[in-house]
Formats: sequence, structure tokens, C-alpha cells
Amino acid sequence: MIRFFALVLMLASSLMLASPLRAEIAVQEITSPGGVQAWLVESHDIPFLALEIRFRGGGSLDAPGKRGAINLMTALLEEGAGQRDARAFARARDELAASFRFRASQDAVAVSARVLTENRAAALEVLRQALTEPRFDSDAVERVRAQVLAGLRAGEADPNTIAANRFAELAFGGHPYGSALDGTPDSVAALTRADLQEAKARAMARDRLFVAAAGDITAAELGPLLDALFAGLPEAGAPQPGPADLSLPGGETVIPFETPQSVALFGQRGLAREHPDFFTAFVINDALGAGNFSSRLMQEVRVKRGLTYGVYSYLAPMDHAAMIYGRVASANGRIAEAIGVIRQEWRRMAGEGMTAQELEQVKTYLTGAYPLRFDGNANIARILVGMQMEGLDPAYIATRNDRIRAVTVEDVGRVAREWLDPAGLHFVVVGQPEGLKGAE
Repeated sequence: MIRFFALVLMLASSLMLASPLRAEIAVQEITSPGGVQAWLVESHDIPFLALEIRFRGGGSLDAPGKRGAINLMTALLEEGAGQRDARAFARARDELAASFRFRASQDAVAVSARVLTENRAAALEVLRQALTEPRFDSDAVERVRAQVLAGLRAGEADPNTIAANRFAELAFGGHPYGSALDGTPDSVAALTRADLQEAKARAMARDRLFVAAAGDITAAELGPLLDALFAGLPEAGAPQPGPADLSLPGGETVIPFETPQSVALFGQRGLAREHPDFFTAFVINDALGAGNFSSRLMQEVRVKRGLTYGVYSYLAPMDHAAMIYGRVASANGRIAEAIGVIRQEWRRMAGEGMTAQELEQVKTYLTGAYPLRFDGNANIARILVGMQMEGLDPAYIATRNDRIRAVTVEDVGRVAREWLDPAGLHFVVVGQPEGLKGAE
């Protein structure tokens, strides 16, 4: 497998030298007659439109004492709207061959829509009702609430969920990031229909709206559709929470749990997306622990020592905090060794940086993989709306690979020394680990 991956990298490298890979996407920045701003990529090959909508804030805008309200509210948006109850709404959507998806995260409420050109107006009218006239019928609320509560109960017996919740609590304390997006059994059980209506008003407003479209539509056609789609939204929602101060020192927290394998989540402070060294940190993380078999953590923890099936790290530049996160799982008798190796590789990268050959291999992979992300209207729209939320402009698509190529060995050494903090790395371990202190 390693030899095959190396061969792929060599082939990609030769192609890069012959002709640098770029993602060539013609993005139009439009403003509707009613003032809705959106990005559009026209593609008339297939009679199909992908629409991505984001409302910045997400679960972090839950009202005090109402944790989980925005998550539950989002799950109910397709459970009846306007004059249609849940069954009638689903029937209308399916008869139009449309697809709607509603999701909540800590930083956003996300809406994805896929509609055929021939049914576009009718399908977007059904979506409009979900966005502006959700019913929150009592039977639907209780059914979806029961699903959320079942998930919360399952999470109480899941080592990964236990670790994630405890890590967030330790890292962010009383900030919304410090508690689970879906709330607690008590908070979810207490939510009323009025709470859900308030949650929608807090999270889904025009002042935090981002829109991207890709497919069979022109700018002149898109503008009026967006005005109709969002006309019923309030102008402003709840204020965004302040920064989430990372208050997690280095060390280990052990949560006893009866299982033959311990799960460990680890992390430290990271870089904000707008930080000038973010691209260098991105390159460093790919070499250190991005999850592919060529990464140092995978080589040292899995391939050489057989301590795990998988180990990875990733950058997490959230709206109100930035971290470098990671995860590993290993047998109770070997998790301490796995943690030691991770700290060792953290220290080695911070002290030695990367060789020129390693850097070129990483840059070849990252630049070669980027254009492959734009493999359809749905993916294009998703990428574009993410770019908007990150404060990027459309030119980023054409220049992103140039920024990766511009990273030097000296940049890697400087940023690794400054940002990788082996002593500040904290591990939350759930299981029955041998040889670790810090049990709660």
C-alpha cells in the first residue's frame, strides 16, 4: 500500500511539472433585486440546480437554559410547513423529485437543496415554506424529540461521544462550544413549541445568510427566486457569542469506562483561518497526521508499532476558537504507548520541521487533490458557500494551489516551532488505560 501510494505521488508529481493543476470555476457574484447576495456557477449540461444555504451561528446561538433547541428546531424544518403536515410535506417534495437536507452545527444552520429545472419554481416554494413557515406540530415535535433523546442515551454509552463532550467542556467551559450541540436529556425534554419558534428566530435571519448555487440557472433567473425564498425571514437574529477562550492545559484526563479499547481525543490551540500562517499549518498537519498512510502519525503509531488501526489530526478553525484536534484508539494496555508516540511526533515536527522531499510530496498531493473536489454541482455549491463563510473571494479557487506551493521548508520550521506545543497537548481518554494518570 505504501509503495502504491508513493507511485501515485510520483505520477502526480510528473504531471504537476508538465502542467500545474488548477480548479477553473467561473464564479458570478450576484445581488438579487431584494439585496440577497449569492455566488453562482452556471452549468447547463444537466437540468438540475444545487443550492447551498448557511446561517452563521448555529447551535452556539441557543438561548441560556435552552441547549439543543436549535438542533431540534433544524431537524423539524422538514416535518411540516405551511398548510402541509409532515406526510404532506414529504409527499410534495418527493413528487417534485426534490431533495432537501437540514443540518445544525455549532457554527451554522445548513440547508442543501437539489431541484430539477422543470420543477424548480414549485420545489423552491416548498423549501420556502420550510424555511419561513415551519409548523412544529406537536406530534412531529414529540417524534423527533424522542429520536434526539434516544441519540443522547446512546451517546452516554459511546466512548467517542463521552470523550468529545468532556474534551469540549474542559476546553471551552461555559461557552456554547463547551457543551453538546444536541443538548442534554433534561434540556431537550423541557423544550416547548415556543422555544423552537424562538430558536428559529435566533438562528435563521437575513443578517447571517450565505448562499451559493451551481447548475442550470442564470443570474437573472436566480435573483428573483432568492428574494421569494427568503422574503419571510427576519432581518436580524441573536448576536453571535464572544470568543471561546481555550482554557485546557497539557496533560491527560482519564474517564473510566468498561471497554477493551480506550479512545483518546487530543488537541491544543490552533490557527484561525485568516491567520497568515494558516496555509503553512495546513501543510504541516497533512504531513503530521492528516490520516493518510504517508502521515507521520500513521507511520509511527500504526505501521511501525501496530498500536491502532487509525490515528489522525486536523485543523479546526471554528468561528470563535481555533484548535488542532486528533483522535486515536488502542487497546487498554497500549494506549499509553500510542499517546507517547503522538507526543514524540509532535515534538519532532516542532523541533525538526520537514525535509525538502517530504514537503514536496505533501504539496504534490494537496495541489493534485484540490481540483478533484469540484466534481459536480452539489460539491461546487458546498465549496462556494464555505468559502463565503470563511471570508474568501472567488479568486481563491485559482490561487489556492499557488499558496500551497509557496510554502517553504523555512516556513514549516518557523510555524511548527511557534504553534506545535507538545507540552500543551491534552488527551481525554475514555476506557481502562494502563499506565496513565489523570483519572476523574
